[in-house]
Amino acid sequence: MEKLFKQLKKKEVWYMILSILLVIPLLSFSNHIYGVFQIDIYQNLKLILQVLIIVFTMAIAIQSYLVFTHLLSNQTLYIGNLFFVIALLELVNLVFSQHHLTGWSFMDEPLHILTRLYVSFGFLFIILYPRKRLALKFRWLTYGSSLLFTIISIFLAYLAANTITEQGIAGIDTVVHLLSIIFQVITIVIVGKYFKKVPKRSMWLISAAASLIVSDIFFMISQDKNTICDFSALIYQFLAFYFFLKAIYYTTVEKPFQQLLKIKKDLEQSQQELRFQAYHDDITLLPNEHLLLKTLKDHLQINSLQKAAIAIEIDRFAAIRSSIGISNSNKMMKLVAERIQAIVPPHYFATKLREEQFVIYVKEVKNIEELLQFCLNLKSMMKDPVQVQLFPLNGNLNIGIALYEGKWTGEELLMHAQLAMQEARQIPQRLLFYKPYMSKGIADRILLEQDLHKALENHEFHLVYQPQVNLKTGSIESVEALVRWHHPMRGFVSPELFIPIAEESGLIIPLGEWILETACKQAKIWEQEGLPPFKVAVNLSLGQLFQQDLVEMVEAILVRTKLQPEFLQLEITESMTMNIDQMTQLLHELKALGIQIAVDDFGTGYSSLSYLKDFPIDCLKIDRTFVRNVPLNPNDEALVSMIISMAKHLRLKVVAEGIEEVEQLAFLSDGGCDYIQGYLFSKPISPKEISETFSDLHDHVRVILTRLRHTDDFTI
Repeated sequence: MEKLFKQLKKKEVWYMILSILLVIPLLSFSNHIYGVFQIDIYQNLKLILQVLIIVFTMAIAIQSYLVFTHLLSNQTLYIGNLFFVIALLELVNLVFSQHHLTGWSFMDEPLHILTRLYVSFGFLFIILYPRKRLALKFRWLTYGSSLLFTIISIFLAYLAANTITEQGIAGIDTVVHLLSIIFQVITIVIVGKYFKKVPKRSMWLISAAASLIVSDIFFMISQDKNTICDFSALIYQFLAFYFFLKAIYYTTVEKPFQQLLKIKKDLEQSQQELRFQAYHDDITLLPNEHLLLKTLKDHLQINSLQKAAIAIEIDRFAAIRSSIGISNSNKMMKLVAERIQAIVPPHYFATKLREEQFVIYVKEVKNIEELLQFCLNLKSMMKDPVQVQLFPLNGNLNIGIALYEGKWTGEELLMHAQLAMQEARQIPQRLLFYKPYMSKGIADRILLEQDLHKALENHEFHLVYQPQVNLKTGSIESVEALVRWHHPMRGFVSPELFIPIAEESGLIIPLGEWILETACKQAKIWEQEGLPPFKVAVNLSLGQLFQQDLVEMVEAILVRTKLQPEFLQLEITESMTMNIDQMTQLLHELKALGIQIAVDDFGTGYSSLSYLKDFPIDCLKIDRTFVRNVPLNPNDEALVSMIISMAKHLRLKVVAEGIEEVEQLAFLSDGGCDYIQGYLFSKPISPKEISETFSDLHDHVRVILTRLRHTDDFTI
């Protein structure tokens, strides 16, 4: 209830209270008040009240007539007709009651009775009648009928005045006032039910009904038209019609106007929201590329200050998105945006593009060192993993910087920063300034990405296998599966070119699954052909490691291909081991299937080696970059020896990649390396070549190992 009264203005509540409180002095001091003025003064005051009553009732009729055009409500139309009749009857009554027409004064009482009956019964009927819409033509029809009804009412009053005695009319007057009180009480009860829904209108209508009740009471106790009671009755009748006018005004003018203002306010708010949505990213709430381009257009030519654009992306974000899902990747993007906003200086304008990239427009570059330091701060802020639910995600950043040149447009500045960012993916620092040569290869890269989408469907990929030799037995005990792409127009496309594109576009997920299943099928085929069973090693990409159903997918492939788990080895790169908690659980689940786990490119990635004691690893693969300069570079020799020694202490097998010379083989053999892989023994070859030349491959191994004078120790 308190909430409802807050919707009402204080002065409106006081109107109702004071009108009721006015009864007290009128009843208590009626004789004293009446004695102050002469009878003529009261007659003039009554005349003023009667005129005001006519004005108010006619105002209601006219207002209802005008607003019906817009509302087309039957209630509005009927209320207008009712008060149109009342206004005309009050006008006739006023004319007949004047001194110069005293011959017609006998019409005064019957007209008053009809007016009172019409007001009380008519309004009750209107609020009870079902609400509906009417055609505009009903306005003329009903108002014309009301005029006819008024003429008939005047005629009835004339008949009553001439056929019924004064005592009879007085009795009818009392009955009508009693009925009016009953009708008004019923009206108050009905209107009160809608008080919570429309408190303001209900208050005015209840006040009008209450005033009519008080007016009826005064009329009933009045014995003479020249008494204070009769005058008080007119006062309350005047108040009642005033309250009716306020109710109609509120319903037909004030409330629609307030609704119009609310609609206007909501529209302005909606326009602001639409503008915000049009110029801001809906996930990070940062300004988007539309606002960025608009800002660049407005600011680039303003002054001669050096400006720059910094393009930023989360490395391999497409692969992460396809692995952890859209919802989680959006949360990651939002958290990264919050970190960027936390360190952006005031004169830097941070934005988010649709391509899941951030671009920071620097309005004033004081010096290059400032830009570099800011970019280093960006990379430093990403050292701590981004926690997305159960995923602690490490997001390395690729950053490209373009310094503005006067001839560039805003779009060109943005494009050059993005080109530098794309080139930064290929270098360890992941940070580059734009150079003109970067624009040349972008079109070819885009075309290659489009072709990559069709390559899997068109069966353009195939696998080759590079043998891995056990130095202790001289046997080929495993092969590594390597994917190759033969483009129908370009011919051979290097994996170093298309694998990064596949990871960025998210295609690495279906491609990785195809590689794994094809390799497992081939291993089973070799077994069926009578070759000695040997393992097949398959590389896992970062995107696959984030794949939620990776374990289930591997298990399903083993079931479909009927390959025993011990003949499958999955290889992860060292850079994938940064999220130790997540990787530990995942690798243990994979290990539980019975497969083997290897760390590829060991020594080139993550600096911490704490994962070696936590991960269920079977072997380490020494990267070819360390083997290449053995035995020419003492530092590389020391690193390789350290890796082999560490692996032995951890009871891990060691595989050395990229062996091309006998001297390299000798060093690794003396150092205790377990497996050798490289062109010295065999290049990657097709499955058919392995089947057909398996014995020849072993003979070739025997020849090479004979040079090392170890032939007598081997059995093939």
